[in-house]
Amino acid sequence: MANQIPQPTSALNWDNLGFKWVDTNGYVKYVFNDGKWDQGEFVRDSYIKMHVCAPALNYGQECFEGIKAFRCKDGQIRIFRPDANAKRMLYSADLACMAPVPEEIFVEACKRAVANNLEFVPPYGSGGAMYLRPLLLGTGAEIGLYPAPEFTFIVMVIPVGNFYKSGVKPVDCLVVDNFDRAAPLGTGAAKLGGNYAPVLKHSSAAKEKGYAITLHLDSKTHSNVDEFSTSNFVALTYASPEHDNKPVFCAPESPSILNSVTKQSLVKLAESFGWAVDKRVVPFTDIENNRFEEIAACGTAAVITPVKSIERQGVATRIGTPATRDAIGAGFLRLFTAMRGIQNGDLEDPYGWMQPAEGIAPRHEA
Repeated sequence: MANQIPQPTSALNWDNLGFKWVDTNGYVKYVFNDGKWDQGEFVRDSYIKMHVCAPALNYGQECFEGIKAFRCKDGQIRIFRPDANAKRMLYSADLACMAPVPEEIFVEACKRAVANNLEFVPPYGSGGAMYLRPLLLGTGAEIGLYPAPEFTFIVMVIPVGNFYKSGVKPVDCLVVDNFDRAAPLGTGAAKLGGNYAPVLKHSSAAKEKGYAITLHLDSKTHSNVDEFSTSNFVALTYASPEHDNKPVFCAPESPSILNSVTKQSLVKLAESFGWAVDKRVVPFTDIENNRFEEIAACGTAAVITPVKSIERQGVATRIGTPATRDAIGAGFLRLFTAMRGIQNGDLEDPYGWMQPAEGIAPRHEA
């Protein structure tokens, strides 16, 4: 028997949701003490309480994830690949000397948070989704430079609107040359809050100048592409005899960039199209020499953000053709359409990405 899912609440204007906080029923919280995680609870609040000496507050001992849940074509609500995010948080937690959140607790917490907030999942076909923010914090009292004696894992949720309400439009990008986002043997591959706060100064300054996103190069040589401030770098070369008449999807890997779940998924889709996949490091000269017909940032929030120009030290390189600078190119449009089709339940999900397959049953915890 199919789950009886509540309809989207009438208290929200679903046509005008942005990407900002909206009060919901609450969040899920688990606490790690004495070597084990508790059973968790649903908290009907928008605040948390922790000790003033918590290493999360004093030393940045925390990590987080970003996931989306969707109201699908069949009326059921499913989460996109929470198991993949669970694995990535295990890596981040290990790097920050934090108690690991077992995959089964992570996934259950995500389902539990959504199940208690089903009426806040945007309508099918609206382009919106429920955004999940799993957050692991060192909350126990420890003023010395040591790991926290207690950890808190929470999953909060907010409804978010269609990132591309007016269509997918390519954006301008600025290279940040005067700041290194991550060191070669540092924390760039982990989703730690400390990796993001120092970028805000540069991305905000770029936005004031009209650049929607910023790009970082490798810290060691400043000659290779690392990633965008908010998401991974991907690119596309169209089919040609040089590449066995196959499009080439470029998804560079590096120990200093985040292993994006969205990028992993796009790679899988590209392979299913019969495209070649290139995971080698991308020299910035490849951009300057117009190696790519399409370039984009990829991540949870937008899936794909096409880039129409990349400027470095006053020199702007225009990407693709006038057509792909005005609208998303044919290659990335195919990837975007396939990804959103699976997420919305319009297309078959051969990879088991949408979880659970039967949908999430409602819960009403006190």
